[in-house]
Amino acid sequence: MAINNKTPIDLSGINVGIIMDGNGRWAKKNHLNVSKGHEQGVETVRKIVERAAKAQLESLSLYAFSTENWSRPKNEILGIKKLIISAINSQVPDLVEQKISLNFFGDFLSFGPKVIQAIEKAQKDTQFNEPNLQLNIALGYGGRADIIQATKLIAEDIMNGNLSTDKISDSTIFDYLSAPIEELDLLIRTGGDHRISNFLLYHLAYTEIQFIETLWPDFNEEEFKSCLQKFLKTERRFGARNI
Repeated sequence: MAINNKTPIDLSGINVGIIMDGNGRWAKKNHLNVSKGHEQGVETVRKIVERAAKAQLESLSLYAFSTENWSRPKNEILGIKKLIISAINSQVPDLVEQKISLNFFGDFLSFGPKVIQAIEKAQKDTQFNEPNLQLNIALGYGGRADIIQATKLIAEDIMNGNLSTDKISDSTIFDYLSAPIEELDLLIRTGGDHRISNFLLYHLAYTEIQFIETLWPDFNEEEFKSCLQKFLKTERRFGARNI
């Protein structure tokens, strides 16, 4: 069956990640303060999450703030902290209505007590036994740091006799990583750069990757749907060869 923009998409069981890049460049292009770019980026998140739920994705993981982002100007980081709280307070009611489960992962403790309190309440308020979508937000996250921390935890459990080396498998590693998913099926990066920027490194072994020129605030539901349609057409061989 041909797939077009009017064809409903069913991606049950599929895990998608997005590196949301381009807020600052969007603000500069429109002669605005960078904070306005982040605000518009939050509005794009709302639209894309709604589309992801309609497509029946298993999960959507968004790279909101990396460990490297701490090097940005203090005023920008302060604005991001305020925006996180504002976005949580404004969007959680919609997530509850849509039965979307919200999870944060990464070192978000560094964001301070107000952000932590908002995160903990949001996660509690959006827990469902059978959510329509699992929405994961990477905050203060770095893939290398995640793997290092998982390695330390595994070594500690081996030393304490709680884990045997011959029992270590992919599933074991995933259990010790902070991200609440295992394999990532599709990664989308907006903003035109062709790199993965330390996002979900262990999860990307067989991930299909799409690099999009559009800046994140301009990324819309139809473009997201086109990405999903392209993924549906992809033949995934996982290293095998069809004969």
